[in-house]
Amino acid sequence: MKLQARATILLLAALPLLAGCGGNWGWHVVDPRDSRGQANLSFMLSGFWATVSLSLSTMLLSVLLGLAVAMMGMARFRVLRWTNRAYVELFRAIPILVMILWVFYGLPVVLDIRLDVFVAAMLAIAICDSAFEAEIFRAGIQSVEQGQREAAMALGLSPWQRMRFVILPQAIRRVLPPIANQFIYVVKMSSLASVIGYQELTRKANELVVTVFRPLEIYTILILEYLVLILCISFAVRWLEKKMGADQGVRRVG
Repeated sequence: MKLQARATILLLAALPLLAGCGGNWGWHVVDPRDSRGQANLSFMLSGFWATVSLSLSTMLLSVLLGLAVAMMGMARFRVLRWTNRAYVELFRAIPILVMILWVFYGLPVVLDIRLDVFVAAMLAIAICDSAFEAEIFRAGIQSVEQGQREAAMALGLSPWQRMRFVILPQAIRRVLPPIANQFIYVVKMSSLASVIGYQELTRKANELVVTVFRPLEIYTILILEYLVLILCISFAVRWLEKKMGADQGVRRVG
């Protein structure tokens, strides 16, 4: 609730600046001083938590899938390495919008599986994004110095223990910044879920546009909503980087 309150305050603070713009702009449709404007703003902000919940769920699934695919790419068995390469190349090439449409409309035909709009959007975006996550994790794991691996072997740790206690903790700190960038990317791509009817921020804006016939004003507010959301995520990620020590290299360089 605090995040939504801050987002509302920032949006309302920006409205007086926009209200001074000339031209045939109808800012009354989102004017908080007007009862209709308040209702319209409330309707648009009602999609805030839908966007956040979809983004968080998608990112969690994407990270888990990406880590599993990355581990296959470093396996001793050639079939697993081939599976990794095929997965990454295939799903990096598919546009997310196309994937959302295929999962939602194609799975009922191919496998007789009907998913609701939330699950379909989450699955489609996560599959596409996990291909990028896999490459991020692979690079992070391979960046861990060979001496760390040899020291773990000297201690008698099994391959699983070496990965769990020595390699992965260091790799995660190193890949945190690019993973945070992917999270921001996922938040923005969640707007594509509107095409299958998911009631997130973009869908709410589209429905309001066909009601008040003021696309410029409505989509301007939509841009501000995403701007506030992304800025909040950026601040949270920077705080997390400091907590995990992911920015130590940057501080040493500075």
